[in-house]
Amino acid sequence: MEGRALRDRAEAFAAAGCTILGASFDMPAENRAFAEEQSFGFRLLSDVDREAGRRYEVTRPDADQYARFPIRASFLIDPEGVIRRVYTVTDVAGHADAVLADLAALQRS
Repeated sequence: MEGRALRDRAEAFAAAGCTILGASFDMPAENRAFAEEQSFGFRLLSDVDREAGRRYEVTRPDADQYARFPIRASFLIDPEGVIRRVYTVTDVAGHADAVLADLAALQRS
């Protein structure tokens, strides 16, 4: 899961000045328990009403068998709040490294 890869690279993200936040449609207590179980050093936000999910376009159609889960995506957002890159997570193992590489490239430009 990409959360573990982000957790494992947390020092590199912190060194780059990057804050990691996760989000799901789960209740806050479920997210808290999951974050503790996975030893995440970052917050998991609860989007129970799916409003943020709709705005970030990660909800699935109601008829989808996985409709209760968001589409797995990550957003690289700059300090001004501009989305610089959107990732549909398909390579879980390489995801954190890809984000770090893009973050470094953005910081150089």
